[in-house]
Amino acid sequence: MYVSVVLFTADLRLHDHPPLRAALDGPRQVVPLFVHDRGVADAGFAAPNRLAFLADCLRDLDAGLRERGGRLVVRSGDVVAEVCKVAAEADADEVHMAADVSAYAQLRERRLRRALEAGGRRLHVHESVTTAVAPGAVTPASSDHFAVFTPYFRQWSGQRLRDVLGAPRSVRVPPGIGSEDLPSRASPAGVSPAVAAGGETAGRRRLTAWLGSGVAAYVDRQDDLAGDATSRLSPHLHFGTVSPVELVHRARRAGGPGAEAFVRQVAWRDFHRQVLAARPAAATADYRTKRDRWRSGRAAGDDIAAWREGRTGYPVVDAAMRQLLHEGWMHNRARLLTASFLAKTLYVDWRIGARHFLELLVDGDVANNQLNWQWVAGTGTDTRPNRVLNPVTQGKRHDPDGAYVRRWVPELRGVAGAAVHEPWKVPDRSRAGLEDYPDPIIDLAAGLARFKQARDRG
Repeated sequence: MYVSVVLFTADLRLHDHPPLRAALDGPRQVVPLFVHDRGVADAGFAAPNRLAFLADCLRDLDAGLRERGGRLVVRSGDVVAEVCKVAAEADADEVHMAADVSAYAQLRERRLRRALEAGGRRLHVHESVTTAVAPGAVTPASSDHFAVFTPYFRQWSGQRLRDVLGAPRSVRVPPGIGSEDLPSRASPAGVSPAVAAGGETAGRRRLTAWLGSGVAAYVDRQDDLAGDATSRLSPHLHFGTVSPVELVHRARRAGGPGAEAFVRQVAWRDFHRQVLAARPAAATADYRTKRDRWRSGRAAGDDIAAWREGRTGYPVVDAAMRQLLHEGWMHNRARLLTASFLAKTLYVDWRIGARHFLELLVDGDVANNQLNWQWVAGTGTDTRPNRVLNPVTQGKRHDPDGAYVRRWVPELRGVAGAAVHEPWKVPDRSRAGLEDYPDPIIDLAAGLARFKQARDRG
């Protein structure tokens, strides 16, 4: 009886899982393995909100495997050492895993391949498991990746996606392979109060509900902050509890303008991953430098703290930052607004904002978080790098009745309608109950002038 190891990483599901299906091909036993990677923790990416969501995912994955006669093996430590150790314990001849794009993931793959080959074992790396279209599957004639989304999306849309694989009916695990206890959601300290439930069961339920009743209106409501009319599938895509290939297939079958707009957002996710796969340094370095001399140290410290706490005096920014603190999630339009405010209005290094997001976002993904921040900061792939989003104008446009702001900023619940976006103009602030809400930390015109002067100088 041959034995394979399947290393689960950002693909914590049983449906549409090419590495697992390949490992089960023929008369094989399989060791489904997840390693709490010490390298990820040491790099600061093991944020409490993601650990809580991960605990749900692992428990759900284990439950699904047990329904099929198997179980999940959990280990902790250096991922290469632990995979090799489990492969030796099981006398496995091969290891299967999904491809990933970060510099760390690419190094991990190379190290693992060398270590396994030294022991006479093979590593099989499977594409289009964490993306709909694999990085590098479409490229322009003059480069190894697309730097502009529109031509990328044109080619991406023309790709034939692989067929969706069903979940296996049975999984046979060899006896005697030890495992650590599954983690508990309650274990990590500092978890936001309203982090969503994780796991494939929750992800598939949300996907089905979204395609059944939400996606049709997406093209009209995707920027409606108060309506909360997005799929909220990003955490499930990040942890791989929902397959992006299956998601695109099912959305296209649903059809209509809303589904088309939603699929375009999935393509944005793939776009950023193909950029990072080709330029791993973009996780921390400007993709296209503007030679910014960002504000830092004491000069920016109070502004950064106010931004993090949702105390800037700009209601839509503060509402979004408080939502992030409470839920570990933020609406995409709100992400653009808060990032523009920090990087351009306050002229603070985008890396400071990206790090804060990664500390809290359940869907905190190196490719999409860092490259979206660069897009907003004007150091990434945006073809209009100097655009600045006005939080007052954007608030009135995307939260016209002020419902989103009042939901997250209770100090402003006494202000009616769109006036909530300019509380400093309320005639009688004490009567409106605004004593506890701060004045704006910066004049927008002054912030815009400083940013333009800095970019002109650079």
